[in-house]
Amino acid sequence: MPADWKQSGLRWYWIVVLAFMADQLSKQWILANFDLYESVKLLPVFNLTYVRNYGAAFSFLGDAGGWQRWMFTLVAVGFSVVLTIWLRRLPAAKRLLSVAYTLVIGGALGNLLDRLVHGFVVDFLDFHWQTSHYPAFNIADSAICVGAFLIVWEAFGGDKAQEKPAATKE
Repeated sequence: MPADWKQSGLRWYWIVVLAFMADQLSKQWILANFDLYESVKLLPVFNLTYVRNYGAAFSFLGDAGGWQRWMFTLVAVGFSVVLTIWLRRLPAAKRLLSVAYTLVIGGALGNLLDRLVHGFVVDFLDFHWQTSHYPAFNIADSAICVGAFLIVWEAFGGDKAQEKPAATKE
């Protein structure tokens, strides 16, 4: 196990702060400038639309009566703690996996703060095709998805180049 944070995956923890701040600043901007359900078309397939998500991904359990807020809070805290422990044990050279873990943590903490402060998650990124809309999401959700993708990618050999032994002189 690495001896200090510079030698461990914790070296990449600044990405948690970056993802968290980008998420929270964007949500604060939406809250300050949009009314609920207000939408601004930016591209033919993309709007900024302020919606509230009381559940998880795709509003899963959004109408469950309130208990889901605390369950998702515990899940976010649990995953953040576990991934931080794994980062502590991970060599800093495992950049891909370190970035993946920190993105998931940053996103989880961003949505966690929303749940604790507002009782819901602020979503606003609205992609659509004609009248069919993908569920709105936010920067925290994006960080979690990219992080999860990188974890799967690494599991299938995405970080193998970093694991090759150095060539020895003969």
